[in-house]
Amino acid sequence: MSAAGDKRPIIIRRKKVVHAHHGGAWKIALADFMTALMALFLVLWILSVSSEEERQGVAEYFSTPLTTAITGGDRSGSTSAIPGGGPDPTHSDGERARIDLKQATRPSVQERRFFMDVQERIERAIELDPELRELRSQLRFDLTREGLRIQVLDTEQRPMFELGSDQVAPYMRNLLRTIAPLLNELPNDLSIGGHTDNVPYAGGYRGYSNWELSNDRANASRRELVAGGLDPGQLLRVSGYADRVLLPDTAPDDPINRRIELIVLLPEIAEAIRNPVVMETDVSTVLSETAEDAIGVPEEATPAENPEQAIDPEQPDLEQETTSAE
Repeated sequence: MSAAGDKRPIIIRRKKVVHAHHGGAWKIALADFMTALMALFLVLWILSVSSEEERQGVAEYFSTPLTTAITGGDRSGSTSAIPGGGPDPTHSDGERARIDLKQATRPSVQERRFFMDVQERIERAIELDPELRELRSQLRFDLTREGLRIQVLDTEQRPMFELGSDQVAPYMRNLLRTIAPLLNELPNDLSIGGHTDNVPYAGGYRGYSNWELSNDRANASRRELVAGGLDPGQLLRVSGYADRVLLPDTAPDDPINRRIELIVLLPEIAEAIRNPVVMETDVSTVLSETAEDAIGVPEEATPAENPEQAIDPEQPDLEQETTSAE
């Protein structure tokens, strides 16, 4: 064999593999994951920078069901088990009454937003004053069934009034006169309440107690608000509660119970205070009717036309039974 015949050609075959089209679905999944992750970190950041009052306001805002917010009604109070069906046999009228009462006394979404705006304006006004800024820890805002409640709490280090008197401290006077113009811009009526602890009032003349002291402090706060520019006609109620209404989780002798509360009243609450519903004008008549219903009055017996027919139909005929026995 010749040398030329030993050289064989080398053939290299390269196979090109083409991948199938995948459609890019992984990109959509990744985008959804990144969006959810960004929303999570955004919520965590908002929770870290927001105050307790702001978080409470957001929670109350989202507590209203979507169907209630859209339709303006309470679908949860329906007596039908299914839409268009008959009444639910397990539904109680008392439960319905409780739902209606709770819904009637709960502030609407618009009212909550309005009260949150009032709170923010008051807090901004306090932050602008270096002296009032130190009182921020003694202010509490919360939403009650009567409206927005602003509480000014007393402390041992910074009392709102002179001990045992209605003499307003200078910083308390400055605080009330600062928020007076803001409250004067509101269309709502106001209520002022004074509270004390249960420490007996030791000074002053005979008969003067924490009842008089709490009422005098509420009136002193009213005078400072009016001096700060509040319209006197906007005040609907000024009252003193002594030590009968304590703050939750506090001792009766805790100084924090010495406080003044301002309530921006809801319109329906103010109307109920002005015109209370009279259930009955004559109490004696109501009591007598209630007693008659409880005891029961027997009906007048009607005599039978024929005495022989005045026999209980359920009793057997004795004469017939005797005859049959014979």
